[in-house]
Amino acid sequence: MRKKVLITSALPYANGPLHFGHIAGAYLPADCYARYSRLKGDDVLYICGTDEYGVAITLSADLAKRTPKEHVDIFHEVIKELFEQLNFSFDHFSRTTAPIHTETTQEFFKDLYDNGYIEEKVTDQLYSETDHRFLADRYVVGTCPKCQFNEARGDECQRCGASYEAVDLKNPRSKISGAPLVLKPTKHWFLRFDRFKEQLTAWIEQKNWKPNVVNFAKKYIEDLKPRAITRDSDWGIPVPLKDAEGKVLYVWFDAPIGYISATKEWAERKGKQDLWKDYWLDPTTKLVQFIGKDNIPFHAIFFPAMTMGQNIPYKLVDELPANEFYNLEGRQFSKSDNWTIDLVAFFQKFTADQIRYVIAANAPETQDSEFTWKDFQIRCNSELLGKYGNFVNRTLVFAMNQCGAKVPTPSALKPDDEEFLEKVKNLADEASHAYETFHLRKASQVIMELAQLGNVYFDAKKPWQLAKDPNTRQEMENTIYCCLECMKTMALISLPIIPATAERLFTLLGFEAPPTSWQETVKTPIPSQHVLPKPQFLFARIEDEVIAAEVAKFKVLI
Repeated sequence: MRKKVLITSALPYANGPLHFGHIAGAYLPADCYARYSRLKGDDVLYICGTDEYGVAITLSADLAKRTPKEHVDIFHEVIKELFEQLNFSFDHFSRTTAPIHTETTQEFFKDLYDNGYIEEKVTDQLYSETDHRFLADRYVVGTCPKCQFNEARGDECQRCGASYEAVDLKNPRSKISGAPLVLKPTKHWFLRFDRFKEQLTAWIEQKNWKPNVVNFAKKYIEDLKPRAITRDSDWGIPVPLKDAEGKVLYVWFDAPIGYISATKEWAERKGKQDLWKDYWLDPTTKLVQFIGKDNIPFHAIFFPAMTMGQNIPYKLVDELPANEFYNLEGRQFSKSDNWTIDLVAFFQKFTADQIRYVIAANAPETQDSEFTWKDFQIRCNSELLGKYGNFVNRTLVFAMNQCGAKVPTPSALKPDDEEFLEKVKNLADEASHAYETFHLRKASQVIMELAQLGNVYFDAKKPWQLAKDPNTRQEMENTIYCCLECMKTMALISLPIIPATAERLFTLLGFEAPPTSWQETVKTPIPSQHVLPKPQFLFARIEDEVIAAEVAKFKVLI
């Protein structure tokens, strides 16, 4: 029976365009895993969508002189278009302003409320007389109550790492206007996370996740307190209670429920309204949620607790691959500082597969990593073009000239040929394990190891010399057959990371379509006398002057 795999990527916030730092965290790793899992024969459902509520949206919309709905409509399309440019294979891409999301989120709230996990409180919250609104913690700055850093954020000090409530800050002020804030009473609803401590602790103990994720979660659970889940606003999902006019659910509460509502929407569009239950209500489903490290508390603690408090037995996350940060030329990506990459201009010069490979090859899996233009050029020229592309082109050109543009029929392979094919199979197994365990860097390395193995074998066998003597012609054909077999495997293990290139390579090998089975492709030899189309270059060289122009843009900003 096929294994069900439900994959989610953290919902991108529809308040601006994404950058490659986001892509490296929650999106490229998830897409590669989804593509790999489909090849392994799993029943895969890959879900995502835009996160569209919250104070940040209303403030940005005000500045842009548009309504919040107009604002999120724009960035939903911008984000969706980028994902399409990067060739992501979502089964469904939704948004949290969809009516089905409101309905699902309010059901979540009602279950938690009816089960005694939500309580009402009147508390003093920070209010801006200048802005005429209560401000969420992310729009508050002040002096840290622990280390006295005077530019501390509203929920966490970026200097000492202390976590606190915004009302604990000294001298709080608006991050937007700089105006001082005052405490003003307001009624809100709090989720009693403290009541989930024991259940969460027992659950997290069973997880074999990255040590940083497990350790962070365990420490966080120790200090769990009731947390406000509502805000004073007219932009958000209304609190479904009679005495809650003007109150909406806080964006961090509703966003992860978006995975479920998006799956419901997918099922409706399939014409099978209850199909979502086959994934979310089946305990055998493997739920894998890809996030950046800043999303660990929401996915390792808050959303699981919210789910534990439901009457409906929703699936809890099984795997939580959380990547570190991916920076740009030694600094964090920053649109406000113009420390970013113009993606429109980028895709006019470079391909999706080039950036997919470069991010994968230097993925921030265990520590922060970065994109640099020089590294981008080196990897594209030395690895994609110099190793991968070179092996493909030299083999196919030779096959066209010496083998009648057909796959030779092998006969009486020598021990070095057999050893080569065994190494090819072993590297395919290594790539499979790398994808299975969310190690994109390793998978990228294996792809290049396979390309290099092919190049070394081709050079060692010297088929150009073997072709000159009728007595060694079969050995030459064996060599080209083995190289084509290596290329077939290389195309297979490349499919998750550089899908467009891998599909082109399968076409160049005479296949009408890319494979749908990892196992069958590995064990089934490339068909003898298969007709090979005319060779084509897979990659173009990136010239020094192109990179110099990109680097110069950053030197101006330093």
